[in-house]
Amino acid sequence: MRKGLFDFGPALGYFFRKNDPNRQTNFNLRSMHFINKLSMAMFLVGLCVVLYRLFTR
Repeated sequence: MRKGLFDFGPALGYFFRKNDPNRQTNFNLRSMHFINKLSMAMFLVGLCVVLYRLFTR
């Protein structure tokens, strides 16, 4: 159970994957993926800020 706890491979793969030419895309799908990526990035930045404040006090 502890092995998979810090496995960030799927999350990083979501950010850095290539576009699939066989997949059909539209504006709604692209905007949904952009919002998901933005929210994950904001969460990671917030987590870093909280950890920084925790360790500097």
